[in-house]
This record gives sequence, structure tokens and C-alpha cells, in this order.
Amino acid sequence: MLRNRLVRLARLAAIGMVGVLLVVAYIEYWLARPVGSGPAGPSVNREPLAQVWSVKPILMLGIGDSVTAGLGAREPSHSYFNRLLKNPDDEFADMQGLCLSRVLPQIRSLNLAISGSTSLTHIEVLRERLPAQPNDVVGLVVITTGGNDIIHNYGRAAPKEGAMYGASLQQVKPWIANFENRLNEMLDLIDERFPGGCQIFLANIYDPTDGVGDGPSVGLPKWQDGLAIHAQYNRVIASCAERRVNVHLVDLHTQFLGHGSHCRQFWRATYQRDDPTFWFYENIEDPNDRGYDAIRRVFLRAIIDQGSSFK
Repeated sequence: MLRNRLVRLARLAAIGMVGVLLVVAYIEYWLARPVGSGPAGPSVNREPLAQVWSVKPILMLGIGDSVTAGLGAREPSHSYFNRLLKNPDDEFADMQGLCLSRVLPQIRSLNLAISGSTSLTHIEVLRERLPAQPNDVVGLVVITTGGNDIIHNYGRAAPKEGAMYGASLQQVKPWIANFENRLNEMLDLIDERFPGGCQIFLANIYDPTDGVGDGPSVGLPKWQDGLAIHAQYNRVIASCAERRVNVHLVDLHTQFLGHGSHCRQFWRATYQRDDPTFWFYENIEDPNDRGYDAIRRVFLRAIIDQGSSFK
């Protein structure tokens, strides 16, 4: 009798231990989203930024949504836009002196990005708030657009253009066509307002689910066609950049894979072993402070590739 009781107790203890391990594993690999600390994103080659590129007057223009506005950064100087322009006082050691004001001493900035805005607003902002520049001014333009078109209104209302969360792929086809027309018009307007020329750096849209497409992992409803619609938006952005010699794709989508809601799941192809951390702000649609560091680095590398265009 005693032996049977001990066996039962041992079995119950083993089951309890397995249960505890399963709970711990679930917390670690499905719920835990460590932010980490220190630099984030790719390294930047210091050599191209060692000397002045040009003394021409340059206008650095920001267009877009809260990503370019800087929502989620710990302080304004940590937004990707401001980090590109000037290193903050607490800059990481590997990025000290790596900013545009060092190589373009006559640069000034105008950030027209609006938190919460969609591409429908961005075209109007350009029409109404970007004046034609003098012939001797060269534009350096950074754009994030389209992300809010997709994620708004978070499944809380029926999908519509500019707030399509929950829509079917068939339903959004005309909205995607409109986005492509709108984006091309935006690029045309920027070209027109910079008669002295401009270089445009156009970001694609990242995915906080690391390519899984499970809305509930980021606190949103299920969305069957979400990934397919997201891919179509990024296809439009890439196509618009490819067709214009002065428009350059900035690939945030690839850079952020492995830093979303599944960042701890080592068995996924997107797992980033060197930095398996979460780069998104609490609202999920914007980056956190380290995410902005990564975005700054990806934009800066793209700008460096076109550095000769500013001479």
C-alpha cells in the first residue's frame, strides 16, 4: 500500500514538473519579449563619412507617419530622422561622428511626418506644406508610408481604404492600385518641388509578427489575408523605387524580421541569434528606442551608397 502511494506521488510530482516546464517554456518562447540594450541593427562603414561630401545647400525632408515622426523613441534626439541628422549626446561608440551634418555641413531639415497618418494624408501634406525649393537646393528625402493604411483601425471597425485591417485580398485590390497611384504622385510632387534635384529614400513596411501573420500575438484580431496584403503593399513600394533612378528602397522589412512577437523562438528561420530582442514600441506599430537605432543605420547605409549624388 505504501509503495503504491509513493509511486502515485512520484507520478504526480513528475506530471507537476512537466507542467511547470511547459509553463516556463510558454512564457519564455511565446510571451517573453526582451528589449535588450546597446546598439541595434547593422554596422555602418566609417570610411565614407570621414570627409565632407558637399557644401551645397541640402534640405533633408521627412514625409510619412509616426515612424518618421519618431513616436516610441525615448527622446526626440533618438528618432531615426534626428539621429541621421545629428548624433545625440549619448550616441553609441560605434556611431560617434557618423551623421549627415558631418558630411553635408549646409544641411537643414524639415520633418512633415504626422503620427497616425496614412498615405491619403501624406499626399495632401506634400501638396500643401512643401514649397518649391530654390534651384541650388538639393533634396534628401526620407519616407515611411503605407503601414497605417494596413494596420488601422486594428479590426475595430469595418475595413475601408486607409484603414483596411481585416479586409480580404479581393476587397483591397482597388485600394492597393490607389496606393500605387498615390505613391507615384507623391514622388512626382517631390521631384517638382526640388528643381535642383533630390534623392529619395523610401522605406518598405516591417511586420511585427516576424512573417507569421498571427495578429493575436500582437494583441490584434486574426486576419486571414493580412500577410498577403502586406506583401502587396511592399511590392508596390519596391516597384515604385525600381522605376526611378533617384528613388532608393530602404528594406526595413527584412531588417526587422526576428525582432517582433516571435523573437525568442529559436526554431524559426527569422531567429536572430546575435540579438533575439524585441524592437517594437508598446503600441506595436512603431519601433522602440533600439528599433529606431536600427532604422537609422539602414537608412544611413542606403544614403552612403548614394553619397556621390550630393557632390
